Amino acid sequence: MTIKIFGHKAPDTDATCSALIWEWYLRAVQGKEARAFVLEPPNSEARFVLERWGVAMPETLGPLSAGDEVVIVDTNNPAELPDNVNEADIAEVIDHHQLNGGLKTRAPIKVTIRPVAATATVMSWLIGRDMDKAPDAIKGLMLSCVLSDTLEFRSPTATPTDRALADRLAADLGIDIPAYAGEMFAAKSDVSAFSDAELLTMDSKLFEIDGKKLRVSVLETTAPGVVLARKAGLMAAMDEVAARDAVDQVLLFIVDILNEEATLLVPDDMVKAIAEKSFGATASGDTVVLPGIMSRKKQIIPSLKL
Repeated sequence: MTIKIFGHKAPDTDATCSALIWEWYLRAVQGKEARAFVLEPPNSEARFVLERWGVAMPETLGPLSAGDEVVIVDTNNPAELPDNVNEADIAEVIDHHQLNGGLKTRAPIKVTIRPVAATATVMSWLIGRDMDKAPDAIKGLMLSCVLSDTLEFRSPTATPTDRALADRLAADLGIDIPAYAGEMFAAKSDVSAFSDAELLTMDSKLFEIDGKKLRVSVLETTAPGVVLARKAGLMAAMDEVAARDAVDQVLLFIVDILNEEATLLVPDDMVKAIAEKSFGATASGDTVVLPGIMSRKKQIIPSLKL
């Protein structure tokens, strides 16, 4: 049986590339049949990374069957996974997020969750000395995951472990980190091909805060003005996305990578209250700037209050 490897819905660089890294490890090092998948089309940065390193886009996962052997990467939240994931035979979880609960397994499994910025960093520790066998493409994917999830070490999620791994991989590959990260972020910032509704779910996770179901979305960009120029359309699409996904509201944080701040769109009184209670901000218009806010995992989600 082929082991199916996949990350979360609305896949980013880390979810997409970590599945491919683990496919390489299981196949090339452990001699197992394994295949990486995505749950949905990845974002523009992930597509750039795959093209840059000459790696084919994983196929989109079809329906899971009961008994399928799976490895879950870059999440442990059932809300971000196929609806019937608990019917599968979950063999392993590799992640760097808080423990959500809700996954059920048929037997004891391997679970590795470490407080670092990227799932790929966790994988480097699990792979260990076998990283010497990794082809440049796999090292390139791993470097890309770290640079993406740390925003080139600007994010408060970045750890010395992430930095050391990135420096080592960049040296092996002859990559200039600032130049390469700039190319990645330029690709991430090109949102011209996406509708307003797609932008709201491109990098998005579902959470319940004080009894309210929220879709918490982040757009990381070096050109925030391009996104803010679409503010009216984005706020109009929030009702559509909220109704479709059965949530109370969509929060959109536009993260300015270079200026290290986030702009939260404020379409109604609920979001205004969230901005004021969560971040001590004064929300007098339809946007509020939050200096220093860069990370959904470490700064946004832990702060949310209603």
